[in-house]
This record gives sequence, structure tokens and C-alpha cells, in this order.
Amino acid sequence: MRIFIAVILLLSLPAHAAEYAVVVSSNSTVQAMEIAKIKDIFLKKRSFEGELRIVPVNPIGNDPARTQFESEVLNMSREEINRYWVNNHFQGISPPTTQASLQSIKRFIETVDGAIGYLPIDMVDASLRIVHEY
Repeated sequence: MRIFIAVILLLSLPAHAAEYAVVVSSNSTVQAMEIAKIKDIFLKKRSFEGELRIVPVNPIGNDPARTQFESEVLNMSREEINRYWVNNHFQGISPPTTQASLQSIKRFIETVDGAIGYLPIDMVDASLRIVHEY
């Protein structure tokens, strides 16, 4: 009987709890977003949400948040992303802006109209709105 209860408890747990969230300022008009739209924003294929100019921001370098975002949301390896931006450079399209730390990304999103980025869920507070979790 105990094994049966343990199995039921394990099956009721979520398969994968989200670790990160794509966020905007709590003052933003942007609500929830589908993953395809987020991907287009971070690959600079889309720069407006309605009338609002969207400003994507990444952590600089190999931050774990960035690595997981590239893998799970963009569905691309770092090499694929680097090739993508080299090819787009010749069309005058530059990659999203970067910030040196997750704390500076949070502050950037809070203060820049239209900013969108991603952070560990435990960094999200009332100043931010989650538009997607992964």
C-alpha cells in the first residue's frame, strides 16, 4: 500500500518545473506570449508588439540563463546563433542588447519601455510580468 501511495504522489508532481521566465515590466501592455513570438523577437524578426517597440535583452556571455534560453526557447545551439548573427550582420540586423548581470537585466526591463528579457523565476517580483515560463 505504501508503494502505491508513493507512486501516486510521484505521478502528481509536475514533470518539469519551470526555472526561468521571459518577463516584461509590470507597466507593460504586453501580456502572455507564445514561444514562436518570443523567438521572433530575440532573433529580431519582429520588433513591435502592437504600437510598442520591443527591446530584447540577453545576459552577456555564457550565463546559464542564456544557455537554457537559447536551447529551450530559440531551439538553437550557440554555434547556430553565432552563424545567424553573422549572416544578419550583412543585412544591417544586429543581435539584442546585452547586460553584464541578471540584476542589470532586471533593472533594464523595469526602466526601458518595451524591454523584454529572461530571468530565473526566483528573481521575478511585482515590478515584472511573466509572459512565458520555461
